[in-house]
Amino acid sequence: MRAMIVKDWGGPENLVERELERPEPGMGEVLVRVHAAGVNPVDWKTRESGGLIPWGPVPAVGWDVSGTVEAVGPGVTLYRAGDEVYGMPRFPQQAGAYAEYVTAPARHLARKPASLSHVEAAALPLAALTAWQALVDTARVSAGQRVLVHAAAGGVGHLAVQIAKARGAYVIGTASAGKHELLRGLGADEVIDYRSTDFEDAVADVDVVIDAVGGDHGERSLKVLRPGGHLVTLPGPDGLPADPRGVHASWVLVEPDLKGLEEIAALVERGLLKPLIDTVLPLEEAAKAHEIGERGRTTGKIVLTVD
Repeated sequence: MRAMIVKDWGGPENLVERELERPEPGMGEVLVRVHAAGVNPVDWKTRESGGLIPWGPVPAVGWDVSGTVEAVGPGVTLYRAGDEVYGMPRFPQQAGAYAEYVTAPARHLARKPASLSHVEAAALPLAALTAWQALVDTARVSAGQRVLVHAAAGGVGHLAVQIAKARGAYVIGTASAGKHELLRGLGADEVIDYRSTDFEDAVADVDVVIDAVGGDHGERSLKVLRPGGHLVTLPGPDGLPADPRGVHASWVLVEPDLKGLEEIAALVERGLLKPLIDTVLPLEEAAKAHEIGERGRTTGKIVLTVD
């Protein structure tokens, strides 16, 4: 099968195509014929240095997949050959989603939303699960709460806006001025131009902050949170303030989650959640996809087509 691997840690040029042996599903696993693979910041961050991820003898990149079950391993009853599925297998272990085939524990996948193409479905798993686990599992956002989403037009952010809105929250997003109309169309009640306005001067009495930026955003976000509010940071634990001063502060590392994927699919089918696709490229142009992503200018997601 064709697969994209990292020949040496470093720049995008180190992503190269190789012929690898097609994997076989083990016990409790399925073999998926990949139609599309999503691209996420963690992909290029790990390609750069290897990060903390336990890599196999051949570093094969990627986690987000949408495709068709080709075969099932012993003990699998959830799926059969021909089922369309999507998910984020094995994260943060190596999955190798930038390939024609990938194996996955059956419960790391869910049935693909019927209303989405494979390209759209491949844009969802890691980003949507991150948003879901931050908002729902960690902060327990409920109707009437005020939620601030930083980088609201990004891969995680634009989905977090929609999920928070679907749960009845009043949603505030930070983004450049050119993306404000888009975010209002996704349900944002209020949008702040981070280039011209310090968000802590423009908003207050927030129940939940989702920080997809890092740096000093966590510390600054304390100023807008109500007592007992919740700051959830996504880039890493370094973004957590040393003294959260009367609020909850959490770092979320996304996990594979069948139930979460099913909840996300249900929102999609109800018309309450839709991924934005910034760029679609063929598998062999994975290096170009990383170059585009690393510029930090995308709105929504980058997806590779594998067929």
